[in-house]
Amino acid sequence: MIKPQFNPMIGPSPYVLINMGARFVPCMHNVISIQDAEEPISWPCPWSTTNEPKTPDNSCTLSDLCGFGGVPEPLYQPGASLDQKPEPNQWFRFIVPIFLHAGLIHIGFNMLLQLTLGRDMEKSIGSIRFFIVYMSAGIFGFVMGGNFAATGIASTGASGSLFGIIALTFLDLLYSWKDRVNPTKDLMYLFIDIIISLVLGLLPGLDNFSHIGGFLMGLALGICILHSPNSLRRRIGESEVPYANSQVSSGFLSQGTVPPFFKNPVGFFKGRKPLWWGWWLIRVGALILVLVVFVLLLNNFYIHHKVCGWCKYLSCLPVNNWCELGNLTITRDQETQKQAAKRAVEALMGMSRRVL
Repeated sequence: MIKPQFNPMIGPSPYVLINMGARFVPCMHNVISIQDAEEPISWPCPWSTTNEPKTPDNSCTLSDLCGFGGVPEPLYQPGASLDQKPEPNQWFRFIVPIFLHAGLIHIGFNMLLQLTLGRDMEKSIGSIRFFIVYMSAGIFGFVMGGNFAATGIASTGASGSLFGIIALTFLDLLYSWKDRVNPTKDLMYLFIDIIISLVLGLLPGLDNFSHIGGFLMGLALGICILHSPNSLRRRIGESEVPYANSQVSSGFLSQGTVPPFFKNPVGFFKGRKPLWWGWWLIRVGALILVLVVFVLLLNNFYIHHKVCGWCKYLSCLPVNNWCELGNLTITRDQETQKQAAKRAVEALMGMSRRVL
């Protein structure tokens, strides 16, 4: 029986978050010790307010906990295996958690970053580019966390998306390094933000893989959608032009500069220097690489279920058994244990009769 826990973020219980759409692996595919369990498993109900394991509020099914119409229930019979079909497949739990938060503290920290770095970056590159990176980084972060984080963690929040925006800010800093008044100072402030966020991600129950995944996706997409580095633009003779539709007014896009490609698609490629083509090859390569990694992670999550033994240390500190927190542990009550022992004895007696 999994017992309710206090939410230090000052918000709903993990079971409410799971029922609302948090990334929770047992609602998304077959999991060891669940689909291959031979005895029924009681799950805490989303409305549970007690730690007493035998109360009705702690006797829900996996479908009750997952919600959204439920999931296929495990068979709970002798010989049950992980090959049970159909599997739980609430794939939207890679998307919905971006808009959920564990509590007031969680959303407060994220909003602080959203209204500072996020606001400045959206004004710079426009809402469309910002939205693409924001959503892609968030989804990629949850996919990476689904592969490497503990299976019992109910993961929520826009931290992966915001790490994608941090990656854009980092690239923009590198691209305009020589044109800034004090780039070293800007880099130090950015590193402090990143380090603090990653260190907080090492605390029990948090998913640092969403942060890491969001940052990696932000880097890859940033190479694709940001303007070329200023030094490269000067070498190839390109002047700095504003991003198309980069101005934001009252929350909506205002009319900006039409990209040259749409004005004259054929002429856009004429007379380009080798450095220009080289940078575009890097952009294409970054896009292909991140798409390949995304597909591989999805295949591993849904098909192969391979685990990385040391990767967990990217999201936890090996002290006080922290790295084991969040792993699903299914325990049996005394009556169930007696029944299992009785069946084991009967099976052994049957084997001895066959041998004799």
